[in-house]
Amino acid sequence: MRDWEIIWDLDEEIDGNVAHIEEHGITKDEVVEVLKDPLSESASRSSGRPIVFGLTSTGKSIAVVFELVDANSVYPVTAYEVEF
Repeated sequence: MRDWEIIWDLDEEIDGNVAHIEEHGITKDEVVEVLKDPLSESASRSSGRPIVFGLTSTGKSIAVVFELVDANSVYPVTAYEVEF
């Protein structure tokens, strides 16, 4: 399990990562679950950013695209449901 600090914008920030993730029907808790314990990792084909895939406790299969801020911190950019 990874012990990254996850950096979030303010919930009410309309252009922030929280709002963008929620637009896809994903919660912050679901993103945290997958970032902390992913099933697989690669690079996003569209952006080249790191992307992880995993299952949430709510039963969703999701992808989380993120930026490495430093060795201990990540900034989730987006998340969306996928099929495995």
